Amino acid sequence: MTGATQDATIAVSVLSGLDQIEASAWDACACPEAKDGGRAIDPFTTYRFLSALERSGSVGPGTGWEPRHLVAEKDGETIAVAPLYAKGHSQGEYIFDHNWAHAYERAGGRYYPKLQVAVPFTPATGRRFLTKPGHEVEGLSALIQGAVQFASQTGCSSLHATFCTEAEAIAGAEIGLLRRTTQQFHWLNDGYADFDAFLASLSSRKRKTIRKERRTAQDFGGEIRILTGDEIAPHHWDAFWEFYQDTGARKWGSPYLTRAFFEIAHETLRDDIALVMCARDGEEVAGALNFIGRDTLFGRYWGATEHHPCLHFEACYYQAIDFAIAHGLERVEAGAQGEHKLARGYLPTETHSLHWIADKGFSEAIAHYLEAERRAVEEEIEILTEFGPFRKTDIQEQQ
Repeated sequence: MTGATQDATIAVSVLSGLDQIEASAWDACACPEAKDGGRAIDPFTTYRFLSALERSGSVGPGTGWEPRHLVAEKDGETIAVAPLYAKGHSQGEYIFDHNWAHAYERAGGRYYPKLQVAVPFTPATGRRFLTKPGHEVEGLSALIQGAVQFASQTGCSSLHATFCTEAEAIAGAEIGLLRRTTQQFHWLNDGYADFDAFLASLSSRKRKTIRKERRTAQDFGGEIRILTGDEIAPHHWDAFWEFYQDTGARKWGSPYLTRAFFEIAHETLRDDIALVMCARDGEEVAGALNFIGRDTLFGRYWGATEHHPCLHFEACYYQAIDFAIAHGLERVEAGAQGEHKLARGYLPTETHSLHWIADKGFSEAIAHYLEAERRAVEEEIEILTEFGPFRKTDIQEQQ
């Protein structure tokens, strides 16, 4: 699809796979900050990550995630791209619209297919409309207009951009999309020298609880290590695949990622990964997979073949905090949901998405719902923050 935008010199086309664009052209928009070998701010929108999803069969035919990536070109130069998918369901998104789908279909409509600007299976905030430096305004406008035009032309019920940045949410709302606010729990690094410095910012009771949990977890009878880059060996993925399958079967019915994804990740993504492995008697029994951004550690998956008290908290939350402090990262995003994270130093944080609904009446109904939801989320964040583990002066400073 090639569509005209307000600026007639910009053409927007749709790709059915990343193999139809050069990695350098994509990454010049997705992670220009990494062009000289630095770390990407967002590892999930890089060519190597999205390509791994496609090459492994984790997305594509039969998955309900059909690539329809957008590319905006001006005078023959790629100035903006967006990871876009045609969706046949609402699985693997983490900003849920199941109720919207049910309501629309009860009214006689057909909600699927829809279009999703997103990183599949990844509830991590980052830019979704990826623009080359110097083309931020025109690139974002062209991508949004192109996505809406494509949705309309193909008869899709709706378009959604999930876990976008707040700036994108504001810009999209100004263009006319519906803005949605949800929440996650993030840990913020207040310049802590070490884990004990973080603990010192907590109330006495919470500090004692966390110390007890860490002692309990670390007494599981084995060793906990964080592996990155070449420290990660193929046998670690054999073990983690078992962990991931167990978690996937319990949470989603079947895992989203294929075994091939982890094989490709070992070849192309291991420098982006911090893999927590818990081994006992020479055998890995639990693990947590994190991705490393320039400023953020993103917690993604956890699993275990043995149950040990508090080991989940240690592997997923406390080891992540240790890693972030040691590497000077500003925050840890620990994934979707989970109010239990609050007691462990992760504060409620707004997340954002954008939505376009083709049916005018349904769009108006959704808009009213989002206004009420936004007020509820704001109130919940305020209440949860008040009950957080930090001493009151520390909560006020972090706000």
